[in-house]
Formats: sequence, C-alpha cells, structure tokens
Amino acid sequence: MSPATFIDALQNELQTTQYGQRPPELYDPIRYIMNLGGKRLRPLMTLMGAYLFTDDWQKAVRPALAVEVFHNFTLMHDDIMDKAPLRRGQPTVHEKWNHNIAILSGDVMLVNAYELLLDIDTDKLKKVLARFNRTAAEVCEGQQFDMNFETRWDVTETEYIDMIRLKTSVLLGFALELGGLIAGADETTTDHLREGGINIGIGFQLKDDLLDVYGDPVKFGKQVGGDIIANKKTFLLIEALEQATGPIRDELIGWLNRTTFDKAEKVQAVTSIYDQLGIRQVTEARINEYFARGFANFEQIDADTSRKSLLMEYVRQLAERES
Repeated sequence: MSPATFIDALQNELQTTQYGQRPPELYDPIRYIMNLGGKRLRPLMTLMGAYLFTDDWQKAVRPALAVEVFHNFTLMHDDIMDKAPLRRGQPTVHEKWNHNIAILSGDVMLVNAYELLLDIDTDKLKKVLARFNRTAAEVCEGQQFDMNFETRWDVTETEYIDMIRLKTSVLLGFALELGGLIAGADETTTDHLREGGINIGIGFQLKDDLLDVYGDPVKFGKQVGGDIIANKKTFLLIEALEQATGPIRDELIGWLNRTTFDKAEKVQAVTSIYDQLGIRQVTEARINEYFARGFANFEQIDADTSRKSLLMEYVRQLAERES
C-alpha cells in the first residue's frame, strides 16, 4: 500500500461526487474550487487513519471527502474576508463570480459536508458528528482570533500557537481521528490520532511561516517575503517583537509603520533583523518540537507496525518539504 492508492481513490470520488445542479450559479463555484487542486492532505490523513485498523479503508472515502469539502468551504469564506484575489494561482470564487454567490455556495458546501458524513455506520455517526461540530466551531474561533490579531501588536507566542491550533490544526487532527472512528478504534487510540494530527498541523503552519521568509522562491512557488511586506503576524514577527530591544527594535517598528517602501528593501531589512535575533533558529526549534510531539503521539498507537510506518513516513516527508 502507498499514499498514491489513497490519492487515486480520493480523486475518483471527487470526480463522481455531485453537489447539486440548479441553479448553476450556486453549484458551479463548488465544482470550481474543489477542482483547483491542493495537497488533499486532510482526506488522505483520514484514509491513512482508517487503514491503520482495517483493510476496508474504502468505507472512509466519502467521509474523508467531507473533510476536504469543509476545508474548501472555510477557504472560500476566508478569501472573502481577506479580499484575496487568487487561490492556488486561480481567481477566487468571489472574484470569478461575486461576494454573495461565494457566501451562499460556501453555505451549501457545509451542507454537502454533512451529507457526505452520513455514509458512516449508524452506530458511529453520533460520535463523529459531535466531534465534527466541535472542530468546525474551533476553526471559526481560530479565524476570529486571527482577525483580532490584525489590530494588535502585543500578540504573544502562546496566543499565536493557540490561534493556529484552532484555525488550521484541529481539522487535521479531526481528519486522522475520523479515520480511526470509522475503523472502530477505541477512544484512547483516537485521542492519540487527534493530538498527533494537531501537533503536526502546528508544525506545518510554523514551517509555512519559516518558508515565507527563508524558502527558496523556486521551490516555494510564490514570492518569498510576502508576509513581511504585508506585516502579517507570523511566528517569526511575534518572536522578533518580543525579543528586539534598543536600535534593533526601533528599526523593526520603523519598517512596520511605513506606508510607502521598496518591497525588496523591506524584506531584506526585516530578514536581517530576524538573522540578528536568531529568529530562524527559534522557529526551527519550535517546528521540530511540534513534529516530535506528533510522532510521539503516533508511537503510542497500537496498530500494525508497517501501517503505522506508512503514516509516519508520509508525515516525515511533508515535514522536510521546502515548498
């Protein structure tokens, strides 16, 4: 068994799933965003989580797709709030259609996610829906914290980690937990899956923060330093604001307050400040810490060694990515 087998199963389901037909203005945007690609990381984690405990992992395919539909629903609404023009290199739904259509299509996507979850065995459905509902609320909580942070310059590392745990990581944790629940794993095991997913999810987000500053632009696939240009409160900026004193702090605050500047000059200057403060090393240490926690969670799972190795090796490859 390889990740490619799970990916093929997901792609087949994606191509055959019907979200609705009329009116087309409501359903075409759903098909559009679902076909924009992406890593399909979350549904893949669901299938790998199920495969840990059963050969009949195919019964998790439609519920796994529910996780992906929900994830893309959040992206559609996030893009509206962020006024983002592009998603995966293509026009966002609100740009291609309009804001009202994007809101309403997103609402239907949430309904679609629940419909896909109904394929789960009846005796497991109540637990799954309770966990999904809690996770969905946490994702919204994380998004609100992220918006709150836009007007604050005193965000702490603890607050930031909690925000990304809610906004991005709990859904990855639920995806893994869902696979275990579908396969009939016990509560202790599904707890380890969920916590492992949350920890690696935090590691992934911190890695994204790091790559935005220190990534190879060719491998990263987008402009390096975009977060610096936008004054986005990433882990690196929060750490720098906490550590910087004297002239270094004055310089950093000066760049943050400028309304007109040369983008390349700002990226170079702020990156130099990060270098002086050792921010890259601090970030790498946190990344390694959260990945280590995630792997420790996985180690505690009572499952076939080769199947557990498949999951851990896939996560390890993602952790070492440069894009």
